[in-house]
Amino acid sequence: MEQARRVISVIVLNEASVLSRISGLFSGRGYNIESLTVAPIPESKYSRITIVTAGSVKVMEQITKQLHKLIPVLKVYEHANLVENEMAMVKLPLSESLGDVEALLHAYHGRIVDVSADTMVVMITDEPIRVSHFLEAIKRFHPKEIVRSGSVALER
Repeated sequence: MEQARRVISVIVLNEASVLSRISGLFSGRGYNIESLTVAPIPESKYSRITIVTAGSVKVMEQITKQLHKLIPVLKVYEHANLVENEMAMVKLPLSESLGDVEALLHAYHGRIVDVSADTMVVMITDEPIRVSHFLEAIKRFHPKEIVRSGSVALER
């Protein structure tokens, strides 16, 4: 069976323990979560949970059915035609070539977001595969720390 990458959005009531029940559903059935992002939906009592996972069509159908059975879940959908982005921030030593770092940032639509006495923090927001490529390319600048968000996605 083909294990394909899947992006699922779940709209839930914004209340305590919802996230633990959803993550428990995945872990209890041995499904891995590659990325999980949660944020309240503005001006509502709901939150959107974006889950990136991998599995066959059959596994995804099982996950979706199980998610629908959870009480605070209002809507579940697997994205087919979507806009998906992630964010990454990287702390670099100031001893690195600023011109080279800026050229790389330009190629990935990134920018410098903070500079201190001995470090700079850079940030990019892009499609997950491009974030991965950026993080591979930035290694040559000896990052001190890397933080990567989970995916957020909306249907086109």
